[in-house]
Amino acid sequence: MAAEARRLTAVELRTLSDVGGFFVLPTAPPAPGTYVPLADAYAAPAAPVATAATRRDPAAPALPPAVPATAPVPAAPAAGPKGGGGVPPLVARVARVAERLGAPEYRVAASIAQLGLAARLWSVTLGSAALYGVVPDVTPASLHWDPARSTPEDLWWAGTATRPGTPAALREVVQDGHLVPLGEALRAAGPVSARLLWGNAGSALGGAVRELTGWARRHGRPEVAGRAAELAAGLLDHPDLGGVLDGPALRRRTCCLYYRCPGGGLCGDCVFDRPPRRTAAGGPGLAAGRSAP
Repeated sequence: MAAEARRLTAVELRTLSDVGGFFVLPTAPPAPGTYVPLADAYAAPAAPVATAATRRDPAAPALPPAVPATAPVPAAPAAGPKGGGGVPPLVARVARVAERLGAPEYRVAASIAQLGLAARLWSVTLGSAALYGVVPDVTPASLHWDPARSTPEDLWWAGTATRPGTPAALREVVQDGHLVPLGEALRAAGPVSARLLWGNAGSALGGAVRELTGWARRHGRPEVAGRAAELAAGLLDHPDLGGVLDGPALRRRTCCLYYRCPGGGLCGDCVFDRPPRRTAAGGPGLAAGRSAP
């Protein structure tokens, strides 16, 4: 069993939250809502998710009554997979993203939903490790999530245990504990590339490093930036995350597909130099420069 380190204090958690909204880790529900353990979300049965395309296409398979094409996110305990017929929370979250952004395909909404959750997970754990040398043991059973809420009110932690702030502990808590079952659940619910999801995970990790580096500069804490970079390097030395980012700028080698949403564009670390365009034949074409698989 992993060794437990000291507990995080309330003052330390407040300082962690000062880094940015993704670094906030409440220890009680931050707002009214339907919070469920992420373990339940990952274990939820797959169900169809409405996208802009399925709403427009009369030939698309009909969604079951529990998940109508314009379904709002459930606001009652029945939203959980153990609630007896309600919309599973992960399905509800992807459907909410699809409706809010007009995502034309399941893979686009699933990618953006996963990227946001990955950013939250890396931020609270890497931030704590870089600042305090410990990782909050945010197990899927102890980390509660409301798919209807946005950062920083989407998560709260019911635990107190921590692990030593090492790449191995971070990998076990975040990568193995969350990202693997999250990816499996999303891929069970619809078509989305595993490589794309690991690219998102790497991008979210790189984003957390950049946020910590900026905070460290503003507060005269260069050792925090150095520690964050060292931990990230250890995490990226893994078959799943290895090769997903390029160079010291941590530019990703895949795309999260946000550009495919109406009004969407490219993220700052995107593999593309310009948004890809459609060819005359209707297939994807590259506008310029770099490409992503």
